[in-house]
Amino acid sequence: MAADEILLHIKDSYYFEVPGWLWRHDHKTHADFPDVWVRLDPDFQMWQAKQVYHELETSGETGMPSEHDFLHDYEHWTHLPGNHGKPVKRYFAHLVEAAPEGNLAWAKAGEEMTTLHSVAEYRAAKDIEWTPAKIQGYNNALSGKILIPQLPGTKLRNLYQKESGFAISKFMVIEVFVAIIMAIIFIAYARRVSKGQIPKGWFWNLIDVFIVYLRQDVAKANIHHGADKFVPILWTLFFFILGCNLFGLIPWMGSPTGSISVTVTLAVAVLFIGMGAGAKEFGALGVWMNLVPGMELPTAISIVIKPMMFVIELLGLLIKHAVLGVRLLANMVAGHVVLLAIMGLAIEIQSLSGVIAWPVGLVILIGCVMLSCLELFVAFLQAYIFALLSALFINSETHSH
Repeated sequence: MAADEILLHIKDSYYFEVPGWLWRHDHKTHADFPDVWVRLDPDFQMWQAKQVYHELETSGETGMPSEHDFLHDYEHWTHLPGNHGKPVKRYFAHLVEAAPEGNLAWAKAGEEMTTLHSVAEYRAAKDIEWTPAKIQGYNNALSGKILIPQLPGTKLRNLYQKESGFAISKFMVIEVFVAIIMAIIFIAYARRVSKGQIPKGWFWNLIDVFIVYLRQDVAKANIHHGADKFVPILWTLFFFILGCNLFGLIPWMGSPTGSISVTVTLAVAVLFIGMGAGAKEFGALGVWMNLVPGMELPTAISIVIKPMMFVIELLGLLIKHAVLGVRLLANMVAGHVVLLAIMGLAIEIQSLSGVIAWPVGLVILIGCVMLSCLELFVAFLQAYIFALLSALFINSETHSH
């Protein structure tokens, strides 16, 4: 399995992937395909380029190449590395950027005109028809992909990037689902506790063990004075990260903690919580002064040393929270990459003879099972470490040094 294919299985997307036979696509014409898929089609992109060129001719723009040269140059540009599938709008933007002093009026106008010739117009055109082989190929490529419905006004560039608007991704759906599960469990647990009921059954006993441990051995053991008000935050962080991690072990799902936007956002939330609580404790200015450890120094030395210490401590504050997010990301992604790489070996040996394939396949299967068990352990471990480090950081920001 190639490196880019491995990353596509890990990164966020605007669809859920299941086996093809579970979710087949049987579109009959080009008008039946999703907008994002039509926009990626070379025939649509060439049609759009022609329409925009004719629009520019009609408007009397000067300095334009011939239609043949324009379309040939655009097609050649899309075959360059990194330009595959890019629409003519981005080609116009490229021409404007590459032009001397950025002066290319017809390309600027063309970039704006691309929005006038949309997928809806292409679908309505009577003289456009895709071949059965092309439609069948696209149906096969889309089979197994459950596209996530998007809000009105949202435009996707492809199945992994948005063009404009607020796009709903797979990780967003999983995060909301995890939050709903957490709300249901905690509300039910709170009702039991408020009535004085002792947790009964393996599930509620398991939840109770985690909750009590996080309160006693993570929050109170590391934050000390005033720890109780931070206990709900640490509970939320632990169970949310754990839920996101565990979803990465479910086939055809994904782990939101494998996205840097998620992990860094969690780390930034911890930073704001700690500094906000520190500002409440020491004041808006005192929370920053508290970064510098208390030192009894002569005034002349203090004037030089303390500003240096403040800069160092401020950088340390930002770096340690950045590392908090990056280390969670790295640990979750690493396990997925190794597991997918080993599974890729299983796909590659299918072409070998049966004598070699069976023993190698058995070893790979055992390796995948063992790695999945290790990932299960890591899912719990990384949630715990994130909560533990968050408690330590909050302690340093809410107590005097």
